Amino acid sequence: MPMLDDRRGTKRKLATEPSNSPASQEPGSSAVEAEVQALIQGITAACERSVEKIDRSGLRKQTHQLADYCKSDDLVEMIVGQGAVAAVVPLLTVGEKADAALQQSFSEIRKEACFILGLLAVKPDFQRKIAEADALPGLVKLLEAHNINSPARSTNPAERGGGSGGVARRAADAITNLAHENIDIKNKVRSEKGIAPLVRLLSSMDLKVQRAAAGALRTLAFKNEDNKSQIVECGALPLLIQMLRAEDPGVHYEAVGVIGNLVHSSTEIKQQVLQEGALQPVINLLGSSCPESQREAALLLGQFATQQPDDDGPDYKSRIVQRGAVPPLIKMLASPDNQLKEMAAFALGRLAQNTHNQAGIVQCGGLPQLLDLLESKHYNLQHNAAFALYGLSDNEDNVPCIIQAGGLQRMTDCADRLQVQASKDCVHKTIGRIRQKLEREDKRVLNHVIYSLRSSDRAMQQAVAVSLAQLAPTSELKLIFVDKGGLEVLLDLVTDKHLTTKRLIEGAAALLELAKKVNATSPVEAQPQQPQKSVYLGEEYVNSKTLADICFLVEGRPFYAHRIALLASSEAFRAMFNQGFRESEASSIEIPNISYEVFTAMMRYIYVGSVEVEQEWAMQLLQV
Repeated sequence: MPMLDDRRGTKRKLATEPSNSPASQEPGSSAVEAEVQALIQGITAACERSVEKIDRSGLRKQTHQLADYCKSDDLVEMIVGQGAVAAVVPLLTVGEKADAALQQSFSEIRKEACFILGLLAVKPDFQRKIAEADALPGLVKLLEAHNINSPARSTNPAERGGGSGGVARRAADAITNLAHENIDIKNKVRSEKGIAPLVRLLSSMDLKVQRAAAGALRTLAFKNEDNKSQIVECGALPLLIQMLRAEDPGVHYEAVGVIGNLVHSSTEIKQQVLQEGALQPVINLLGSSCPESQREAALLLGQFATQQPDDDGPDYKSRIVQRGAVPPLIKMLASPDNQLKEMAAFALGRLAQNTHNQAGIVQCGGLPQLLDLLESKHYNLQHNAAFALYGLSDNEDNVPCIIQAGGLQRMTDCADRLQVQASKDCVHKTIGRIRQKLEREDKRVLNHVIYSLRSSDRAMQQAVAVSLAQLAPTSELKLIFVDKGGLEVLLDLVTDKHLTTKRLIEGAAALLELAKKVNATSPVEAQPQQPQKSVYLGEEYVNSKTLADICFLVEGRPFYAHRIALLASSEAFRAMFNQGFRESEASSIEIPNISYEVFTAMMRYIYVGSVEVEQEWAMQLLQV
């Protein structure tokens, strides 16, 4: 199965505003603690007055200054310890029973209160403290009070600068942070009837309110089945799918995130989402300018791919591909963003479980990218690529493509270096699947691969010959390596001085594997006779003038030898000295095109029967 990190509930980063706090904000500063204490006392005192007697301008200034201090994570614990929660929560409902005009004048104060509570909810203990102070009922009321038909910038002078949009957005953000990874508060938001107002805000004319509401729903839906059900029952799906088409990246990012959390581990909701028409808008997000939206869309498509349709039409794997998802997913594989590559490989791995999709992914250029990801240092990328390649190898038309691209060598090379055992197993299964395709009785795949030996592309020829040496049926080795020239390709590979050491090793390993197979299947009588043991003159006669009757000139340097030793060692020397060549009468013979070290090694073998070979001139000695 593809590997995927658990989807996490998103904790919103609350937008910050310029700080005008006059005091130093260094932790432990007595001036800071004194000012924070004064601000909290001032806020508490203001809430104890009647609405009409509250200095709204002064209270707004105090809440704004306290919010500035709350932006520093290092100060939050001190601020909570000073009693900020108990002082700020009442501000959520301050002036709620006053007339409409007076209520409006408290909007900025309520907004700052929501902002402060969201900033303080950085630890489970602080989240619990805020919830126990009855903040949630006040936050829900602020959500309900928002006029969804009001534009982001109100034309009403009474609302300008402090309309309900800003308050509702801050209230939704506060709920997001309070519920982040806190199952108790997620349940409490539902019991306080906070989900329905959040769903309603998805229809707001204010895009910032839409985003904030979707962000809260995304967090509430994460690993909470009861919340998921209520969000769907409140009619969120059509609104979220509309938001997928939004021009604002922030809107469609939050929307696709909510849908992703809703469908996670819920087949029923996944089917409802698809029936509501989410498939094409999600595919379209693969081309978004927002990498986060692309990532969420790819993940969601991977989840959609597992769904079985209710109708008699093709499965969703086919529908996703038919609607154009593969090209943008393959493009994402080349992104510098590892998370984007991970999600794209995850989606392609799921789509590759369909036979027709398998060929399409390869033909669209997905194979080289997936092979690259298999060699990544990130285990999630490795595994998702391995799973996708396993799916692609199931299609017999893809097997020649994998072999021609050098895929078999790359998989073999990295199989045991992968970080996760499941990834190693997946690669070994892929290699086994390719072997099975090559061994089929109809030989369709094998013949297609063999035909590739005719290619004018030498790299492809070599990749094919190496792969066939490893995986071709033994009964076909003569056809491949003698009749079709595969052996010549391998010999050219191992003698090509321009290739990398890695390629030369691959060629040598292929020759060794081929030799083992041939040796294992050859009858005993067909084995060549072993050469008879020679009598060696010994080390003391190597390049010795003693009884020497011939001298070779190599790179201008003399090398003394004995004709009798040379005649006994080689047909070439016997021909040189016995058949009328001019060398047979010469006392010295010049040897061109060979280094003195290599010639000495060869002669030492003739005289002694063994020689130590240096790596840098081993190939020259073999050629001699």
